[in-house]
Amino acid sequence: MDAMAAVFQHSLFDTGDAIELGRLAPTRTLLSRGAWVDYQPSWLTGADLLFDALHHDVPWKAERREMYERVVDVPRLLAFHEEGEPLPHPALEQARDLLSERYAGELGEPFVSAGMCLYRDGRDSVAWHGDRIGRARDTDTMVAILSVGSARSLMLRPRGGGSSIGFSLGHGDLVVMGGSCQRTWDHAIPKTSRPVGPRISIQFRPRGVR
Repeated sequence: MDAMAAVFQHSLFDTGDAIELGRLAPTRTLLSRGAWVDYQPSWLTGADLLFDALHHDVPWKAERREMYERVVDVPRLLAFHEEGEPLPHPALEQARDLLSERYAGELGEPFVSAGMCLYRDGRDSVAWHGDRIGRARDTDTMVAILSVGSARSLMLRPRGGGSSIGFSLGHGDLVVMGGSCQRTWDHAIPKTSRPVGPRISIQFRPRGVR
């Protein structure tokens, strides 16, 4: 499906006519084995405006990857901004800087890169995984995700199996996974059969974490 063919239903609750970030005051959920998740719904107002800008302006790319001994389409569109590259909207630069300031004491370093995913509809997804490429394989770190567009469920469960928890992410919601979360827990955006519009997630990471 062409990324531009997706139909996005704007939120009835996000009535902001400007893109603005609110006070950063997330609620923390402690998980097992030193992992935790911070969650703040509606951190960004005017999120629908940001969705429209990113949907239109970002050069989204389709990828294919080897899986189960065959090459398959990645079920979402992707874009990645390395450290030092300008981000596609000033609000993302501001979000990255505010997150770096807020978590400086725990993380000890800034967020520097921004990966982006476009989930076009309920058929797009990401399977259970942890961001364990690079230093996150054996070091505590953080991944912050800002979401715009239609809400989707981010699910988390202990690595190796166990009971899962979920957060609804869309329309300016923020989630930050920290502590040992990338090493000891997995997360996923499951497919859904219910009608759902497109969603864009922006994942801020520190240096050396993917």
